[in-house]
Amino acid sequence: MGGSAETAVSEAQTAIETVCPAIAVLDAQGTVVGWSQAAQRLVGYSATEVVGQSACVLLVAADDRAKASQAAQESTLRSCWSDLAQVRHRDGRSIDVRLCVSSLTGQDGRDWWLVCATDKASLPAWPAEVTVAEPLPAGLPLPSRLPIGVVVRDTHLRCIRVNDTQGSKDGIPLPKRLGRRLTEAAPGTEAETLEAVMHQVLQSGDPAINLDYQAFLPANVRSSRILTASYFRLDDAHGRALGVCVVSVDGTDSRRARERLAILGEASRRIGTTLDVMQTAQELAALAVPFLADYATVDLAESVQHGEEPLDHLGPQDERIPAFRRAGLASIHPGTPESLFARGEPVVVPPTSPFAGVLRSGKSHFEPILDTSPGTWLDHHDPARAEKIREHAMHSLMVVPIHARGAVLGMAVFVRTEDPRPFEEDDLLLAEELASWAALALDNARQYVRERSAALALQRLLHPHRPTGGSAADVAWRYLPADSHHGIGGDWFDVIPLSGARVALVVGDVVGHGINAAAKMGQLRTAMHTLADMDMPPDEVLSRLDEQVIRFTEAEDPRHPATTTMAATCLYAVYDPVTRTCTMARAGHPPPAVIDPYGHVTFPDLPAGAPLGLGLVPFESVTFELAEGSVLALYTDGLIEARDQDISAGMNRLRAALARPDLALDDLCSSTVDTLRAKAPSDDVTLLLARTRSLSADQVASWQFPSDPAVVSRARTLAARQLTQWGLEHLAESTELIVSELFTNAIIHGNGNGNGNGDCNSDRTIGLRLIRHEILTCEVSDASHSHPLVRHPRSTDEHGRGLFLVTQLSSRWGTRHTPDGKIIWADQRPPASA
Repeated sequence: MGGSAETAVSEAQTAIETVCPAIAVLDAQGTVVGWSQAAQRLVGYSATEVVGQSACVLLVAADDRAKASQAAQESTLRSCWSDLAQVRHRDGRSIDVRLCVSSLTGQDGRDWWLVCATDKASLPAWPAEVTVAEPLPAGLPLPSRLPIGVVVRDTHLRCIRVNDTQGSKDGIPLPKRLGRRLTEAAPGTEAETLEAVMHQVLQSGDPAINLDYQAFLPANVRSSRILTASYFRLDDAHGRALGVCVVSVDGTDSRRARERLAILGEASRRIGTTLDVMQTAQELAALAVPFLADYATVDLAESVQHGEEPLDHLGPQDERIPAFRRAGLASIHPGTPESLFARGEPVVVPPTSPFAGVLRSGKSHFEPILDTSPGTWLDHHDPARAEKIREHAMHSLMVVPIHARGAVLGMAVFVRTEDPRPFEEDDLLLAEELASWAALALDNARQYVRERSAALALQRLLHPHRPTGGSAADVAWRYLPADSHHGIGGDWFDVIPLSGARVALVVGDVVGHGINAAAKMGQLRTAMHTLADMDMPPDEVLSRLDEQVIRFTEAEDPRHPATTTMAATCLYAVYDPVTRTCTMARAGHPPPAVIDPYGHVTFPDLPAGAPLGLGLVPFESVTFELAEGSVLALYTDGLIEARDQDISAGMNRLRAALARPDLALDDLCSSTVDTLRAKAPSDDVTLLLARTRSLSADQVASWQFPSDPAVVSRARTLAARQLTQWGLEHLAESTELIVSELFTNAIIHGNGNGNGNGDCNSDRTIGLRLIRHEILTCEVSDASHSHPLVRHPRSTDEHGRGLFLVTQLSSRWGTRHTPDGKIIWADQRPPASA
């Protein structure tokens, strides 16, 4: 039954707070002496019909009348009563109501009664145990003070009746209240405002519902209380205004709850607006002031700024305090004079301070009354902070850890200076809620920093660091990923130096964006490098790459279908500065653009080919000659595609953007991308420009010799003479040895008889070519398609040491196949002083 009593109290308060109750005032004999318009709306009887009558006539059941009479007698001692009852409507029907009865004290010493009746249908669903009216046993009464304050004022707004609860709520004692107006009992603007409301209710008859005001508490009470009051006019038997009834409930808790909800709502909008950890910390501090504190700081572990793993909790004896930095700072005073550290500066955390204690325990430090007496940790370990605390009258402190997933990200400090109220437990709960919200945003930002750092590192690994076309071309490039979050996508490009001063230009596009597409792109780029090093023609390179993509797809985990399909396009071109020819092939990729030295732009007729990974049709290479100073433009479809335009329109726009022969290559690259890219690109954009060079005739020397051992000496002599003309005498000796070994290898293995005895074949020739560019290249060609291998000969072997010697003398060497046979080449890098 005790639970029923508590429920009844709660429901009575809810009735006052949530609806406009019907109010009647009864004298000591139970006669109605005052009647509100809300009461008339509830039961249909006007004040003229009810005032002067016994209130019991409105009760339907005899049991209810008996209970009311008994309760009235008992309530003279208990001051209040609440129960369910049925009242009679004027039209004869019965209405279930919740009655709340409170005794009222007057100057005559006789108790009157205030009755609040609320239609049960308009209230929230009542618990089953109190839906049937039961008399409350005398041993289990309602609290002696129902948490509802009641004041009845006459037409001059003088207090004529009041219950005991009102005095405990608004702070005005009974002797000071009775017979006086509110402005007399508690002078001030607050009382004047409330009297203006009461005047309006008296004149109009319309109630004023749920108005908040501050209780009139003594000046030495540091806490505050918010009351929520409703005002109703009472009418006499003639329908004239008898006075005003004021019903009040303590709204402090609900007001604070609403304020906390409002602050948390603000937190959801104002904290975490960016992925910058410093900005997020500042947003937390700025929100806390002045809503919660007069001064607030947020300090973050330096590891958080760099996207590194957050801190574990410090051990109880751990005096090693990690590095912190002030990330957030706010104050009610301009310039935040309370702070020892500016934003961005390192913060000193004394090992014996509450701040270190928070880091060790992971729990908040709550000090409503800050101890600033001499001899505390402040004086011993942090006198500068102690001086700040005393200077600015800091009197209340909360230190709240900011942690996510069990690790500490930092801590927030909240201080009150000019606000005289100490922090309360509710304030600590709110501070912890704000810190939790900030922790989520900070953890997201930290992970973003970490992921972006990883993505940028991956980008640096996957894209060429310093792409250069060597002696073959000048290059410029731009890459703009659609996934701006990670800064990387599926487009790739490459500039690969090849033998004979040639250069390979590659642009590819893997379907998709972000990390997954970048990982697949990395696989293709690695495979492309390997194939390019094999020095095969472009069509064969794409055929091998197509096979590799199919193998990649087959090797993927079928349980993750999003990652099993690899679709890609590619354009592969090889430019030779000796012949000024370019050979290229494409696999479903947009065709390249060629800009001649006069700015005319053309798109070569190049077979499209199928995208990589389908294995449908063979790829075809096309070779064409370029004038020196021509520009090759290789790009991905993100540069030319638009949702509302045909692809040909994009190529026409590209043609116009590239027709700028007056621009330097890098400027042309930037101008083209800026002109064509969408404001919010839906696809990665890549543009690679290469302005071709050519090697002059005096940079290349070539000879043809019969396949005869007797010509080796002649070849060595010619090579040495050419190096002397080029001023490369210091490379003559090593070059003669390389020529000798490569010629001998070609004669022994290139005659086609398979016996390896070096028999002459006058129908075959051996070519020698020297190319002087950034390095010195020596090439020996023959008609054989056999691939030379470096061997490790035994001491008794007569042959097998030639290529081993070439390896030692050159910076690199290799073989490439031609339609007529093969070329073995070796590069030597001249000394820097040459």
